[in-house]
Amino acid sequence: MNDERLAQARAWMRQDPDHETRDELAAVITRAASGDEAAAADLDDRFGARLAFGTAGLRGALGAGGNRMNRVLVAQAAAGFAAYLREKSHGRTPTVVIGYDGRRNSRVFATDSAELFAGAGLRAILLPRLLPTPVLAFAVRHLGADAGVMVTASHNPPNDNGYKVYLGGADQGSQIVAPADAEIAAHIQRVADADDVSALPRSTDYETAGEDVVEAYVAATAAISPAPAGASDLRWVYTAMHGVGWETLSKIVSAAGYPQPMVVEEQLTPDATFRTVSFPNPEEPGAMDLSFARARRVQADFIIANDPDADRLAVAIPDASSESGWRRLTGNEVGLLLGARAARAAAGTPGASLACSLVSSPGLGAVAAHHGLDFHETLTGFKWISRAPGIVFGFEEALGYLVNPETVRDKDGISAAVAVLGLAAEAHERGKSLADLMSELGDTYGHFASGQVSVRVQDLSVIGSVMLSLRTIPPRQLGGHAIASAEDLLHADEGQPSGDVLRYRLADGSRIIVRPSGTEPKLKVYIDATADSAERASATVTELEAAVRVLLEERS
Repeated sequence: MNDERLAQARAWMRQDPDHETRDELAAVITRAASGDEAAAADLDDRFGARLAFGTAGLRGALGAGGNRMNRVLVAQAAAGFAAYLREKSHGRTPTVVIGYDGRRNSRVFATDSAELFAGAGLRAILLPRLLPTPVLAFAVRHLGADAGVMVTASHNPPNDNGYKVYLGGADQGSQIVAPADAEIAAHIQRVADADDVSALPRSTDYETAGEDVVEAYVAATAAISPAPAGASDLRWVYTAMHGVGWETLSKIVSAAGYPQPMVVEEQLTPDATFRTVSFPNPEEPGAMDLSFARARRVQADFIIANDPDADRLAVAIPDASSESGWRRLTGNEVGLLLGARAARAAAGTPGASLACSLVSSPGLGAVAAHHGLDFHETLTGFKWISRAPGIVFGFEEALGYLVNPETVRDKDGISAAVAVLGLAAEAHERGKSLADLMSELGDTYGHFASGQVSVRVQDLSVIGSVMLSLRTIPPRQLGGHAIASAEDLLHADEGQPSGDVLRYRLADGSRIIVRPSGTEPKLKVYIDATADSAERASATVTELEAAVRVLLEERS
């Protein structure tokens, strides 16, 4: 076993305040020192690289070591972020708000952060209890804070956690973007290189926010779409996916005048084990099965689901052709419904715009054009969408929607749920359903369909190899559909979104986009088609999905 690696691991263990991860690491060190090759490899994985801080903050598996989420790493991140905020404060005392969800160690990481921020001379405000991510994003602006931290891994697997960072002031409570990420990362690295975290100054002299912050979010969100007269007859099912959305959503539903939902009891309260699902993400197969079963029993009109930190929203509608009797709408379908709602309200407003990520449905551009609004296509991530000039609505196909940019500059699954309730109630007054609204969208703006092929890998190098292969030998056709043009967004024109993204435009107007996931070990392929009917657009997507799977198999 490498003596240097053993020394590194022992130094980490000595500064770790968490007995669980300390004991975990001690056992691995003992085995590695005795010649256990698997334990030595484990140490190399834990310490051979460091969990990188980027525009999404930190996110990774819980455990001991620099390549895991733990109290040492979080302490380094908090101290580094505090140094960054002091550097940017020009002599003022920066204010930072900290929120946390119901995952393992979320409260511990949040409290550590509050103590370290206070110890570094910042005004630190800890939210009063576990709450949805949108409440933290709201609180940054509501309290006039310089920054916010949300401890969450969103919809990641149960053993993950994360550290998401927001900036106030001119950034209006949006997630960080370059160059702030690199500047913060540099401060974090200096802390990691120089200090034993046990020596970092701490203080319990931080504030705990009052309920008035939550009440202000409830009031602002309920005002998005007050219930019309016909709302009392709505029959809907809700699941929190074992997360923190229910308490806040329930208050908002009451305040807005909608009937309370019939809930999925098994998934209603926070549960860090996410015991009823393989992945706590409404997009994943099987995640909404309990919701479908509940909806069948009570003959619901629709289903609303949040992910565990409630920044995402899923909607499902009855579908007789489905084995379950229900179908989850795609993120693009919900995005177009909500986008059309926002566009109708903003029509004629100078400078008003709709925005979506470049992998989301091009249908939003058609909606914007129809209503005379500007349209912006951004890189993936709400850190970009939220910064679109004049934005009144933004979305990304991964179930993220920004419907209330005046109060929350991030995706917000709770405010989006209220907007969907409003659409459903208005349709109900006309004797219509959400499915009918989808048909009306196609008649008004054109018929768009989308699909996705997602490949989860164990070895991240596979993703790089596939991307390199596609760049080196570009495909000429997919499933008999000729590729008319290919763009590598690593080399995008000035002013255009740039990143590790390949975009193919097909001769029939369809579009294929390939990119690595920014938060999970996945390669994602996005497929969009438009046609003169919904059926024809869907058939094209199905053909292209099959062709993409063949292509990825050949290139893997």
